[in-house]
Parts: sequence; structure tokens; C-alpha cells
Amino acid sequence: MSQSAKKRVLSGVQATGKPHIGNYFGAMKQFADLQDEFESHIMIADYHALNTVQNPHELGDNIIGVATDYLAIGLDPKKVVIFKQSDISAHTELAWIFNTLTTMPYLMRAHAYKDAEAKNKEISVGTFDYPMLMAADILLYSPDVVPVGQDQKQHVEIARDTAEKFNHLYGETFKLPKELIKEDVKVVPGTDGRKMSKSYNNTIPLFADDETLKKAVMSIPTDSKGIDEPKDLEKDNVFALHKLFTTGTEFDDLKNKYEKGGMGYKESKEILIKNIAAFIAPLRAKRAELEKDKNYVLDVLKEGGKKAREIAEAKMAEVRAKIGVKLY
Repeated sequence: MSQSAKKRVLSGVQATGKPHIGNYFGAMKQFADLQDEFESHIMIADYHALNTVQNPHELGDNIIGVATDYLAIGLDPKKVVIFKQSDISAHTELAWIFNTLTTMPYLMRAHAYKDAEAKNKEISVGTFDYPMLMAADILLYSPDVVPVGQDQKQHVEIARDTAEKFNHLYGETFKLPKELIKEDVKVVPGTDGRKMSKSYNNTIPLFADDETLKKAVMSIPTDSKGIDEPKDLEKDNVFALHKLFTTGTEFDDLKNKYEKGGMGYKESKEILIKNIAAFIAPLRAKRAELEKDKNYVLDVLKEGGKKAREIAEAKMAEVRAKIGVKLY
């Protein structure tokens, strides 16, 4: 299939720290899996990250870190445009234009805002307006699909709504994207059973060393059922993670012992640790190699920024003409 015949995919992650296995299975793995089938544009959302990271050295390190993570999990810069949001000024320009079409009550429905409000947090304008910047992120590149976790589905819906508002007012301009959610990893459970999230402090880092991995898995709470007692497959958080890392006859045997009895939680956790470690080891080794060549990672971002900017600026030229500010 020629590059031009391929459908386009756009997604990304925030530069807010080290990724965890929830980030990987919820979104990042899809980036790698789709790179041959789609024309892929994968972003580092560094302006979004400013809502939580306001230390310049930390943010800079995080940006390099995410780019390195992308390459470590197998994204090929010959196939994928890897870029950082802040290199393309059209993102914030288009977000402002979208702000003028959007009401406050509409944005008050957004999950991030409602979550912050429920926690009685003092809410920044950036947090409140987060969905508009994300709509701009998406719509600038006319993607057919946006791979996201279940918790991000609303953002794609908001992007579609925003595209429809603009198209209705100014004429057909933006493609309406569809979310792509893998059914088997809609929500990856954290060590406490809630959705795996840095904000819950319940993560297993994607590139964890063996000691960190062991500590995280062993901390997963379980019920008091003994070795010989059957266990609830649907409620056990250890088993939920086995579905991602344990395969073949080993998984079948483990499932059978859960259902009929014959395995304690300690043994189950030890098997899980072994299998996660085997999965992480080659990714961690690849990442360690990439860390030795920071200039290569920077070059990938610079080149990706040039390619992304061409697409974004072409769309913004159309937008400026449509809204009436392009006079010469």
C-alpha cells in the first residue's frame, strides 16, 4: 500500500514522567502495531504537560524521555512522524479559535475538569481548556483514527463536536476522527485495582528494574483465600495482569488452578513477576542503548517537527482563510 493510500493515525502521550504498563497497553503498543498499516503521527504533548510539570529541567528531561520511550518500544522514525507539540505553533493558535466556538458549560462536562472539581482542587485555565487544545492536536492532522484508552474517548468525541461546529459555521474544513480502543485493554488495572495512573500511585513502570517490579507486584492486595480454595477470576487484580503477560499453557494451567484451587496468591505473583520481567528486559535494554545517543533522539524530533509543521500549517492556512483573517 502506498503511503498516500494509507489512512492516517494521530495520537500521543503527555511528557509528565516515566510511562507505566497501563500507558503501554492502553495506547503506546498500538502506536507500534499500527505503524505499517497507517500513516502515523505520534506526538509528545509537552504543552499539555505544563498543567502538572512546571519545572523547566524536569519538563525537558521528560520530553527527551518520551521520545526515547517511543523509539525503545519499536516506533520507526522512517515510518512514523514523531514530534513534540510545542514545535508546531498551530496547535495553540487553533485551540484559541476553537475557544471562540465553545461554551463554558460544554467544557464543564469534561472528565478532567469534573475530576479536579470533585477533589476541590483550584482549577487552572489550562486544565479547564485542556479538551480544546487536544481537539486542535487531533484536527490539525486530519486523522482517520485516534488510538486512545477508554478514559480518553471523550476527548475524541469533543474533537468531533468541535469539528462539526467549525464546519457548520465556516464550511467543510475538518475531518471527523474516530477513536480506536482495544477492547481487551480498555482499562489496565493498577496495583490497587483502580485504573493504573500516576495520580493514584499504583503503577508498574514500563522500564522498571527487577527490584521495582517485584515490589510493585507484591504490593497488589488480595483476599484471604487459601491455596486450595477457588479464586474469583473477575475480581483478582493479579489475574487481570496475567491476561497481559502470561500466555499459552502456562496461562491455561494458572486459570484452571484459580477456578478449582491449587495455587496461592504468592505463587501467582511470582509467576507474574517472572513474565513481566521477561517482557520488560529487551525494552529496557533498547532504551539503555538509546540513552547513550541523545543527539539521535533530538534529530528524530527535529525531523518529525518539520514534517508535522508542513501538515499543520497547510491546515491553518485554510482555517485562517475560512475565518476571515487572511487578507494578503
